[in-house]
Amino acid sequence: MAQRTRLDDDHCAIAQALDVVGDWWTLLIVRDAARGVRRFDEMQRELGVSRKVLSERLKLLVEADVVTRVPYQDRPVRHEYRLTPRGRALLPVLVALQDWGDTWVLGEGETMATAAETSREAQRVHALLGTRLPELRLVGHDGELRDPVSADTPYTVLYCFPGAYARKDAYPPGWAQIPGARGCTLESCSFRDQLAEFTAAGSTVHGVSSQRPDEQRAFAEKEGLRFPLLSDADLALTAALRLPTFRAAGVSRLKRLTLVLDRDRTVRDVQYPVTDVTASVEAALRTVRGLASRSG
Repeated sequence: MAQRTRLDDDHCAIAQALDVVGDWWTLLIVRDAARGVRRFDEMQRELGVSRKVLSERLKLLVEADVVTRVPYQDRPVRHEYRLTPRGRALLPVLVALQDWGDTWVLGEGETMATAAETSREAQRVHALLGTRLPELRLVGHDGELRDPVSADTPYTVLYCFPGAYARKDAYPPGWAQIPGARGCTLESCSFRDQLAEFTAAGSTVHGVSSQRPDEQRAFAEKEGLRFPLLSDADLALTAALRLPTFRAAGVSRLKRLTLVLDRDRTVRDVQYPVTDVTASVEAALRTVRGLASRSG
């Protein structure tokens, strides 16, 4: 095993946490496991790390109960590495690091709910085209666990938004001054008003934000939405796709973007940044109709 310097401050939770995950490769392994990269050879290929280093880090994470080994093949026995509840609890840490990097390393330090079209953040989101969303479940505004991708229709439009509330006084202070934050109600109502067209084109519509389900439920009831809003409060979807976020009122919030996925969970279209919400809804509808036309 590689020699590690132990941080023996028993009273500092930061030091104790860093003793488990305070290593370059360790957090990247957690990042990739959240993305659905769970097998040794896949991890090694994604990370470009030696087999020795990867074996050591995985052993450490298993011992710390951050990941667990699950057999996926009998002859010979092979395992994949899945995040435990303790490991999934690290996802907000990863998202906060990504947000800090987008804002202060790649950006100008400004809080934004959007990005420049030429930014590296936008390039990262557009690189999702052709990738697959790993299996996961989010809580719907009705309290039911739901797959973000519908198995009942050929396509799913997944629009991610910063936040929408039933009462105007529920919005975080300074919300209207954050570039890109406004427009969530208009966006959701535009999808509501054109839901029949999306259904006719063979698409389900799901809205996603990092709000609590009860907040989403109040908004959905007020606006008469006829499709599910899904809560990514635990940031599972955000971490799985490395979606961009910003902080407001102490909460990590999704920047506005739209994905179209097929039944196989593959991303077929990406809209980011979204600067005109009604135009983006129309663009999503054209995309779904075009995909349906080509497949049929």
